Amino acid sequence: MSGTIGIKAGQKGVAAIAAVAFFAVPIAAFAVDCKQEQAVYVDRDGAYELRFAPLNSPSAAASNQFKVTALKTTVVMEGYVMPSEDPVRAIGILMFNCPEGDATGADLDACTVWQGAVYGMNAKGEMDNLQPEGAAAAEKLVLPGLGPAIRESSAWGEGKASVAPWDVLTFKECAT
Repeated sequence: MSGTIGIKAGQKGVAAIAAVAFFAVPIAAFAVDCKQEQAVYVDRDGAYELRFAPLNSPSAAASNQFKVTALKTTVVMEGYVMPSEDPVRAIGILMFNCPEGDATGADLDACTVWQGAVYGMNAKGEMDNLQPEGAAAAEKLVLPGLGPAIRESSAWGEGKASVAPWDVLTFKECAT
């Protein structure tokens, strides 16, 4: 009888180890199965979500488009990533409440929240320019200076964003 109990206890131990191994796999490990245009990221404090969406235009100048939502508020900022040259960089721009239709340079400057390089980071911590649509989603995004820029923008204030995000966002899920 004691042999039977030992087997049952051993089976429970194996099941527990398998469960821990399954749930211990970071969500970011699933980023490789997701395309960049479907990737969703969050900041370390859970205050912001960055969600990519397909451009749906083969002739678009941008390589990616996304929205940044300040969670628990109505603030939704729109962003684009465009390739630049000399040096080759993925340059992002994030805007809030831009005017519809024709806009002047001054209008665009007034509604621009952040502009800068956008880096993707792999599971090994290696950074590169964010890849365009169709590529595997990055494990993490690095948007240098994002937090301070939001704090200094029109998206900040009473009834708006009140927590500045960290400049590193982590893969959360793949949108369908």
